[in-house]
Amino acid sequence: MRAVAEAAVGAWERDELGDLGEETHEQYALRDQAGDLALIGLVFSERGRWEGEDVVIDLDVVFAGAAVRASL
Repeated sequence: MRAVAEAAVGAWERDELGDLGEETHEQYALRDQAGDLALIGLVFSERGRWEGEDVVIDLDVVFAGAAVRASL
């Protein structure tokens, strides 16, 4: 779990530079998933706390779907 949480925080802190150009459907879907992961990373950064190897966070039900998609 720690590795996933750290990856999410890293995704949030990452900067995208340059023009993406035209995307394929697969690239669009992957970027969408990366966006979900980055937003979960933001929430971890702001409100998460570590309990051993687990990160604990109060997550609004609205974000539950994005959290599940980001974990896939």
